[in-house]
Amino acid sequence: MYYKYSEKKKWLIKIININECVYGGYKEIIFKISGNKVYDQLKFESGGHRVQRIPETESQGRIHTSTCIIAILPEVKKNEIKNINLNNIKVDTFKSSGSGGQHVNTTDSAVRITHIPTNIVVECQNERSQHKNKSKALEVLIARIKNLEFSKQKKKKSIKRKNLLGSGDRSDKKRTYNFQKDRVTDHRINLTLYCLEEIINGNLDILIKPIIK
Repeated sequence: MYYKYSEKKKWLIKIININECVYGGYKEIIFKISGNKVYDQLKFESGGHRVQRIPETESQGRIHTSTCIIAILPEVKKNEIKNINLNNIKVDTFKSSGSGGQHVNTTDSAVRITHIPTNIVVECQNERSQHKNKSKALEVLIARIKNLEFSKQKKKKSIKRKNLLGSGDRSDKKRTYNFQKDRVTDHRINLTLYCLEEIINGNLDILIKPIIK
């Protein structure tokens, strides 16, 4: 959905890391989007997105609900990477389990970085170069640390009232996609649309523009 939306906007997309689940699907996908006003357009997408559907393996036709957590983080500046305290991070290398040919799977090119004070962990294994994987992992790590600090400050300031757009936590329900009824509901602005396939195919502006306004 975001890939197709980015294509419509003529934004550049770069996959940083893909973590597949054992039983199919994805546990986590990290990607970087570059282009005009990317963050301004997507920053309100952060939060819990619910999906309601009947899986192919469901024999009794019951609707299953799952949640995908979206986190939109601004790009990290180069000087922020240089200023990170190396004593606060732990770097591990391992063999990649993803695509990329034989070279990727036989060398310790994949990188896992742990920020010890916050226990934030970032993996990157899409590049053949360990150096490039480490650089990308650091970018994501710093962005997540900044987002955590921002969330803490925001929480302190908004104790007495609930922010309409939420904080991006797992319990924060932003939008529901109901495949059986072709329905998408944005709970923040009480907007319901019956054009799920159109939205999945990249027409996110009909949801994003009302929120920005």
